[in-house]
Amino acid sequence: MTAPLFEIEGLRAVTADGGDEILKGIDLTVAEGEIHALMGPNGSGKSTLASVLLGSPEYEVTGGSIKFRGEDITEWDPDIRGKAGIFLAFQYPQEIPGVSVINFLRQALSARKGIDLSVLELRLAIMEWMERLEMDPSFGERYLNEGFSGGEKKRNEILQMAILEPEMAILDETDSGLDIDALRVVARGVREVREDRPEMGALVITHYQRLLDELQPDKVHIIVDGTIIESGGMELAEELERDGYVRFGV
Repeated sequence: MTAPLFEIEGLRAVTADGGDEILKGIDLTVAEGEIHALMGPNGSGKSTLASVLLGSPEYEVTGGSIKFRGEDITEWDPDIRGKAGIFLAFQYPQEIPGVSVINFLRQALSARKGIDLSVLELRLAIMEWMERLEMDPSFGERYLNEGFSGGEKKRNEILQMAILEPEMAILDETDSGLDIDALRVVARGVREVREDRPEMGALVITHYQRLLDELQPDKVHIIVDGTIIESGGMELAEELERDGYVRFGV
């Protein structure tokens, strides 16, 4: 039997300084081509989970495992996970002064696929995606995230996802700080990436139903106090939009 694309089993984690346990036994399986949504109140462990899945040194895994195509990657370094095809769109993308968007993408693509494209070759490759994401053609020459608006930062994350062609994408509150028009552009970008690569799996971390209305995930999970306490379909997201987390004791 073929192994799932991405599988989290009994995952537990604390801060690297030995602080309180944040993740308390997460179980989650994403098959090829599936979109899963993770919702929960502030402080429930959503962004911690995203960081742990990419191997952030800020956290220490104390139990459980993370598997990618059946291989245990729990101890892999972040760069190895990225090269293997796991992608994280950050909630708060970092500015990198002096490094242009196009040069960043060139280096990232070279590391991801071992393809040494020239700047000209890469520029031709990203023009179509910049148009799809309603990005000015001059965007590629700007320094990464320096002076970018919230919407520009998030579109740039989706541009990276499109160019790097990951097998598993984790989107950490990509909708935060976006107005409805920018959110629709970003959601359309995610859909178009998946249309080009329907086998890609995704874990979308969000507070809001509106992004899920655009993406229509296969499954929705509720995380509270470091544990997934319920899973279901879009009806869960609709319930949260209507009633909040009262039923879950929050």
